[in-house]
Amino acid sequence: MQRQIFTEDHAAFRETVRTFLAKEVTPYYEQWEKDGIVSRDAWRAAGRQGLLGLAVPEEYGGGGNPDFRYSAVLAEEFTRAGAAGLVLGLHNDIIGPYLTSLGTDEQKRRWLPGFCSGEIITAIAMTEPGAGSDLQGIRTTAEDRGDHWLLNGSKTFISNGILADLVIVVAKTTPEGGAHGLSLLVVERGTDGFERGRNLDKIGQKSQDTAELFFNDVRVPKENLLGELNGAFVHLMTNLAQERMGIAVAGIAAAEHLLEITTDYVKEREAFGRPLSKLQHIRFEIAEMATECAVTRTFLDRCIVDHSDGKLDAVHASMAKWWATELQKRVADRCLQLHGGYGYMTEYRVARAFTDGRIQTIYGGTTEIMKEIIGRSLLG
Repeated sequence: MQRQIFTEDHAAFRETVRTFLAKEVTPYYEQWEKDGIVSRDAWRAAGRQGLLGLAVPEEYGGGGNPDFRYSAVLAEEFTRAGAAGLVLGLHNDIIGPYLTSLGTDEQKRRWLPGFCSGEIITAIAMTEPGAGSDLQGIRTTAEDRGDHWLLNGSKTFISNGILADLVIVVAKTTPEGGAHGLSLLVVERGTDGFERGRNLDKIGQKSQDTAELFFNDVRVPKENLLGELNGAFVHLMTNLAQERMGIAVAGIAAAEHLLEITTDYVKEREAFGRPLSKLQHIRFEIAEMATECAVTRTFLDRCIVDHSDGKLDAVHASMAKWWATELQKRVADRCLQLHGGYGYMTEYRVARAFTDGRIQTIYGGTTEIMKEIIGRSLLG
C-alpha cells in the first residue's frame, strides 16, 4: 500500500539520512560492533548534517521543526541500515523534549547548542538494579544541601552510559520518593563522584554502549535541577508516549525490512531442486507476515500523524509499542527459520536483526506494562 503521510520534504530528508548512513555509519559499523561503542566522530557528523535536535528551536542550533514524521524517517532508515548502535532517537526524541520543554533559558543556552552539534551526547538514568518499569522503586537519593544537591545511588542498563556528557538522573528528593517525591537532576561529565561502571556485554546492539552509573556524594548545582522540584513523575509520564512511538516505528520498519530480505532469499535459495518460494508452506509464511506488516503499518502511520498533531494518547502509544515490537520479534524468528542454518550465521543480516531487536519488547516499558496501561484504561 502506498503510504500517504509523508510530503516531498520528508522524502528529501529520507535521502539525506540514507546518504549520511552510507558515508558516516555503514563503512565503520563492523568496527564499532567489535569495539562495543560508536565513534564520537559519528555524533559530530550527525550534527553537521542536521540530524540532531530536529525539534530544538533554531536559536539554539536546532532544526526548529517539531514534526514527528522527520523522527519517524530517521528511525526507519537507521533500522533498515541495521545501525542500532548510534541512538539518535534516544538523543532527539527522548532526551531532547526534557531539555526544550523543562529547561530554563540559562540551561538551554548552556546545553542545547552542543546537543545539536554532537559535541554533547546525552543519556537518561532511570533504571536501577532493583527498579525498572516501576519508578516507585527508585532508591537513588538527592539531599538538599543549600546551594547544591548531594546525589547518591546507582543506575544500570543506561544507553549511551559510556559516551554521555550529560545525564538526566531520576532521584528521590523526598524520603518517600514515588509519584510526588522524584526530581530530575542533570549530571555533567567530569563531576566529582560520578563514575561509570563497565560497558555491559549484551546479546545484541553490541556497538550501543550500555553502562552502569554510580553516584557517590556527587554535588549537583541547584541550577541543574530540570523541571519542577518533586515533579519528575509527571515529566516522565508526559514524554513516554513519544519514546514508545519511536520504538514502535523502529519495530514495524524492522519487520518490513526482514520480510523484504527473506522474500528475496527464498526466491534464490533452492531445496530439492527448486526455489524455496515454490513450496506452499513458504508462500503461506510470507503471506502471513506480509499481511501482519501491512495491517500494523496502517495503524502505526495513523499514530505517527496523530502524534505529529499532538493528539496521540498514552493508551494508543502503548498499543503501538507492544504490538509493533512483538510483531518484530515474531517476524525475526520466522525469517531466521526460513533462512535455515544461514540464518544463524552473524554475517547474515537476519541473524543480527534477531539479536539486536530482542530488546524492543523490553525497554521503554515491557509488553506486560503496555497491556496493563491499556487494560486499566478500559476496565478501571
